[in-house]
Amino acid sequence: MISKKEEKPKVAAEVDDDEPDDWDKRIFSTGCAVEQDKLNECYWAKKDWRSCKKEMERFRECWKRQGNDERTQTKDA
Repeated sequence: MISKKEEKPKVAAEVDDDEPDDWDKRIFSTGCAVEQDKLNECYWAKKDWRSCKKEMERFRECWKRQGNDERTQTKDA
């Protein structure tokens, strides 16, 4: 028999969302955080990257403009 204590799921530690985490810092360092955010919003709204071509192109343009191809050794397909 399982006691009531054992049935309760463990609660995750509370995280301070005001401080940027490592992922946020990496995105901000690209200089394209706004474009990345809009691309993600489009995807989550439409659930299909093909429907977000305009947002993807804006992100790519920003990525190149900021010199991220050289910094990250990106290969243009």
